[in-house]
Amino acid sequence: MKIAQTYSHLNGLEFLITHKPELWSEIQSAIKNIDASEAFDKISKEKTMIGKTLYSPSKLNKLFKKEFYKNGWQEKRISYYVSEDLDTTKQIVDITDKNEQKQAIIDNGFVAYNTYNQVDFVKDKVAVEVQLGKYFSVQYDLHVKHTFFYNRGDIDVGIEIIPMHSLMAQMSTGIAWYENELTNIVREGRSNPTVPIILIGIEPD
Repeated sequence: MKIAQTYSHLNGLEFLITHKPELWSEIQSAIKNIDASEAFDKISKEKTMIGKTLYSPSKLNKLFKKEFYKNGWQEKRISYYVSEDLDTTKQIVDITDKNEQKQAIIDNGFVAYNTYNQVDFVKDKVAVEVQLGKYFSVQYDLHVKHTFFYNRGDIDVGIEIIPMHSLMAQMSTGIAWYENELTNIVREGRSNPTVPIILIGIEPD
């Protein structure tokens, strides 16, 4: 596969190239090493595309995982506790120790519910999310996942890898695509999301 377009939000790409160029090289190589034809075998059952051969998101994800894992990138998952009470939530939202969060909720007389956030690949405080799912997933990644890890100090930059329109058109309906998500980010303004982000649009060679 190849990188067709990139967008640097809050100087995310500039930071990576300046401070961690080896990681940017690994990301570029991981994408380049993926043979998309290996995932071009999904037979559509959708009414508008019955019988058409499409790219399989699950197989593409496995190819990405193989490439990133061989260079030491790993999934990162952080558990934390939440509460129904607004004041308690404001009290604990910046606490990074989940046990301290839990105790604060209990001390305030509420039930502590365990939940988590997860990102596909993390290495040396750089997070990469490969998003080949529904269109709303990218906004969740940017405003929840990457923001969560950035505000905790776990990452310096968040990277979102998504299909270009040309690739999306050969996948199931409802998939997020670069040109649309670029517009969404620009529309929200320069400072939103508050995390340095690199949006990468990919397509087959």
